[in-house]
Amino acid sequence: MPSIQRARRVALSTVVAIALLGSCAADDDPGNLSQAALDGRSIVRSKRCAACHGSNGEGVVGPPLVGLFGSDVQIQDGSTVVADREYLVESIVDPSAKLVESYNLRMPATELTTDEIDAVIAYIEALAVVEP
Repeated sequence: MPSIQRARRVALSTVVAIALLGSCAADDDPGNLSQAALDGRSIVRSKRCAACHGSNGEGVVGPPLVGLFGSDVQIQDGSTVVADREYLVESIVDPSAKLVESYNLRMPATELTTDEIDAVIAYIEALAVVEP
């Protein structure tokens, strides 16, 4: 009997874990995202950017993407930059160029196309607009 109970607990735990993972990854309330921003969100998720930046750009071990565009970013060398399009392109193409203060995990190099980079930036721009 104990093995049947254990098997049931394992099965229940597995179902709960799958449901929780699905709800975390599938938080798909796109709000009013443009098609380019939706494409960018898809790229962030499929290219594993979300592993560090969060499935909705909320940040995890990497800096958040929410509220990033147009904000001042403190760099590890003590300088401050504005997170404009130029900064974002540079950060995606050459992740070590300007490391963000308080984030020691280095972003891996990416091999995104120009169109993919444009879509990711459209997503980051959309995340700058916070609706009340």
